[in-house]
Amino acid sequence: MSRSILPTAGPRNIGQVAKPIRSGGQWQTFRVSEVHHLPPELSSFVGRSAELDAIAGVVATGRLVTLVGPGGCGKSRLAMRLSTRLAPHWPNGVWWVDLASESDPEQVAARIAASADLPVPVSDPTRAMTHGLRERELLLVLDNCEHLVDGVAPVVSAILAKCPRVGVVATSQATIDVGGERVWRVPPMALTDALDLYLARTGHAEDPAARSGARRICDRLDRLPLALELAAGWSGTLSAEQIAESLGDPFALLGDGPRDAPFRQQTLAASMRWSHDLLDDDEQVLFRRLGAFEPGFTADAVQDVGGFAPLDPATTLRSLRGLIAKSLVLADTTGPVARYRLLGVVREYARIKLDEAAELDAVRRRHLDIYLRLVEGLASLLDTDKDTWRARVAPEYVNVRAAIEWGLTRDDTGPARRLAAATAWLWHLESRGREGLRLLRQAADRGADEHSALQARVLLSLALVADTAAPDASSYDAAQAAADLADAVGDPATSRLARTLGAIGLIASDLDAAREQAVRVRDDASAAGDAFVEDGSEVLIGLVDLLRDDHRAIDPLHDAADRLLTRGDRGVAATVLTTLALAAARRGDLTGAETLAERAAAAAEPLRNFHHIGVAASALAEVRVLQGRRDEAAAALAPIGRLVGDSDPIPFIPGWARAVALLALAEGDPDRAVTWCRRERSWQSGPSSDAALTPETQVVLAIALRAAGEDGVDAVLDRAAAAADQLRLPRVRAAVLEQQALGLGQTDVEGAFAIQHEALRIRNEHGLVLATIDSLEAIAGLAMRRGSPDSAAVLAGAADRARSESGYTARVATPPARSDLTEPDLDAAYQRGLGMGLVEAVAYASRARGPRRRPDSGWESLTPAELEVVDLAVAGLNNPQIAERLYMSRGTVKAHLGHVYSKLGIANRTELARIAGQRPASTADRAT
Repeated sequence: MSRSILPTAGPRNIGQVAKPIRSGGQWQTFRVSEVHHLPPELSSFVGRSAELDAIAGVVATGRLVTLVGPGGCGKSRLAMRLSTRLAPHWPNGVWWVDLASESDPEQVAARIAASADLPVPVSDPTRAMTHGLRERELLLVLDNCEHLVDGVAPVVSAILAKCPRVGVVATSQATIDVGGERVWRVPPMALTDALDLYLARTGHAEDPAARSGARRICDRLDRLPLALELAAGWSGTLSAEQIAESLGDPFALLGDGPRDAPFRQQTLAASMRWSHDLLDDDEQVLFRRLGAFEPGFTADAVQDVGGFAPLDPATTLRSLRGLIAKSLVLADTTGPVARYRLLGVVREYARIKLDEAAELDAVRRRHLDIYLRLVEGLASLLDTDKDTWRARVAPEYVNVRAAIEWGLTRDDTGPARRLAAATAWLWHLESRGREGLRLLRQAADRGADEHSALQARVLLSLALVADTAAPDASSYDAAQAAADLADAVGDPATSRLARTLGAIGLIASDLDAAREQAVRVRDDASAAGDAFVEDGSEVLIGLVDLLRDDHRAIDPLHDAADRLLTRGDRGVAATVLTTLALAAARRGDLTGAETLAERAAAAAEPLRNFHHIGVAASALAEVRVLQGRRDEAAAALAPIGRLVGDSDPIPFIPGWARAVALLALAEGDPDRAVTWCRRERSWQSGPSSDAALTPETQVVLAIALRAAGEDGVDAVLDRAAAAADQLRLPRVRAAVLEQQALGLGQTDVEGAFAIQHEALRIRNEHGLVLATIDSLEAIAGLAMRRGSPDSAAVLAGAADRARSESGYTARVATPPARSDLTEPDLDAAYQRGLGMGLVEAVAYASRARGPRRRPDSGWESLTPAELEVVDLAVAGLNNPQIAERLYMSRGTVKAHLGHVYSKLGIANRTELARIAGQRPASTADRAT
């Protein structure tokens, strides 16, 4: 089974206690006393006990509490300590979301969802996020909201409205301004706490003599925590008295600063300027250059970005150590590689100094260049180990994104466009597709007039990200344009992958063309040693073969799945395993199908990607529906289902809507099944209709409409049949015949019997074991009505045996009731059927049908009911009139005419009237 989308794993700061809670009608055990994704506390927390007590008392479910104050007043540290204190009271823990590095207000919901380990769709991330949280009892802490208030406000409003057991704490320099917000303005530290903080940082906490000098510092810095931290950073260089004297009057240090600013803001600016002015020349240079970074960078990046004249490598590292010692840079050494960051207000000050020094463009250019070298330098891992590639690139993403955004604003956009193209796989695989599409569209637009390999790669990247985020005609056009341009400029690798994506776009309209293109690309890739494109094209070929029910042809995909997983190509591997699972199910191996579907789910889960996780979950649910394990099918769908909810549009997840509809049918809820079938294509832009549904989903829709007693069944089946004939989809064609026969069986048993045999023939020829069982049961039911109870009993016994052997419990047709087979002679026939294998049972059904009294085509092939319809149609009656005359439904009349046209090789009533004179006289006797 798939693990919960909200796992218990994650960074924690306090103990863990298991506690059962009621969720979704079942008791589940969640860990409590957890704070997820909380940054490490790099220094001790001092004081603020009164504030913590007061704030903790107003935090509650369905409520927003905003800690408001200027930068440096300690909002974030207060929120961190509050998180650890409150965690035991929230069954699903406290989830920390740091928004400091986010620049796009539209990405707030996506950042919250990502921090809560929720996959995020491209469309409507707020709705998906609230669906994922609405059954949880947890506290969200949104840190550093001030620059994103326009994005935070609607998201928080949605959470409070739709997630009744979620509480929110925000930190911001300004209020969020949503209904019900409780604002807590963070005060200066109490004098005792301020003294304790300063002395703790200086290492003189136990020295009573140090308190007098420390008090003067605390008074002059308005007991502002960040200012005290900065001052304490100089305690190894200056005495407390010297620090107090050099601070002097904070206002005097402001120079040309705004005199009307609030006192504490002026205090912080003064302490920033004071601390900066005390740095040596090298430290000042490095400090301002660090302003180019988003939070989270390495020492190597510092040297590459900041280590140019007048700095050299040695002075750069020495200056970095000095900035850490003086509390201007925070160092996180808890991971395998130390990472550094500047607090928001410190970073803004550094950027001001960078601009004043006229180094902004030069440093930002170096920042772009280093991350371009980093990502392009890792490109070889994309062919050998995508897992490692993601693990190396993802931590640098905020700086990569910032570099791309800045670079796309310059006259020379080449480096930024290269970086965007090099980052495409991260957007393709993880829940950042919306951001990737935005940046790649900008990159494509900036290079629209450029005939180059780079523009080909950008267009390819756009198509690649759209493939899992929101594919449409324009994305496949981009793939084709990328292929054409790559061919023109001599970039065969880009051309191969682009042509593979283009082949995916052909699947909906021309399976032959899709397969032929995939075969050509596979062969080209094999010759070039391009393993990923070779396997990816093989997967596409297998998908076409699955649709065509050539199941044995896809067996080699088992090896392809292993190769893909070895290389970390989880997304494509999950698609392969899903394809193999569905093929195994259709061949009657439901146990093997379940194992493959579970492997697909496990392969996709680390990607946190709606598309891949949802596709695998859909296949797993479908297999479990076939097994009759409805609760477990629902459990497979639940993690993504909680996020999708009643969203309209739903995210792009092939097979999802159909799987939910199949489960709804199994649970006896056809109205819900109809609704979900019709939502399948809602992710597409523009108006949606039943005609846009995939042929397989149209068949499920027809079944659901019939079960719900709604009109339109025949129109849906006609569209499915047309698509099945155009694309040559045997399974769909047989399913349409089966449904048409079920509709016809009430008025024309003989016609329905013939159609069900045709469906059986197609299914048996293509090894569709489960569907063949359905056909045997349908034919058994009709045989009983035709007065052939022995045949019915044999076929019922054979179908029951096949069900038992395969584990298939779902039913499409209604077989003869066991009560109809209780006579001793019928029981003997039933036992005979139990002794038959499926192949023998199909042969028996064909023999029991008896000699064909009619040919397959021509006038002599028409049934009596069909001949009656022909007579009235030729006489000029329309379908409603024929239905009334013959006591049929209009749909049955339409089905009869469709069969007549097929048997006579004509297309419409006009042709029927034209050839009516060729009708043999012998057929008149068969019309009733």
